[in-house]
Amino acid sequence: MADIQFKYGTENTDFKRVAEMLSTSYWIPGITEDKIKTAFENSAVIAAGYDGGYQMCCCRAVSDKIRFAYIMDVFVDEKYRRKGYGQKMIKFLLESAELEPVRHICLLTRDAHKFYEKNGFTLFSRPADLLEIKKGNW
Repeated sequence: MADIQFKYGTENTDFKRVAEMLSTSYWIPGITEDKIKTAFENSAVIAAGYDGGYQMCCCRAVSDKIRFAYIMDVFVDEKYRRKGYGQKMIKFLLESAELEPVRHICLLTRDAHKFYEKNGFTLFSRPADLLEIKKGNW
């Protein structure tokens, strides 16, 4: 296993690299670097994983830092998957000072339920209570 270092913050985020990764995702295909930068700058916590100078994973949380947080844009470079780095990154994010007092942390996933269950996530307890407004593809 490579010696991956995890870091917090926009100052430790390679926005060009994050755009390269996330633009290949199913949830925001083709997203641009400027949109990524704006989204990440408006987040409560950002976590990035580096193999030397290469950013190989990222995630972020939007939050009021007291009652609610929403984890999103979790992505691990293909060649680093299934090696435990994603789990370490989520744990790193959840252990941040900003999320420590938060009472309710949630996320949406289409296909990674077992991955998140390893960090304590469960199916939403009240799915009938969820509502949304969806504009466009992302």
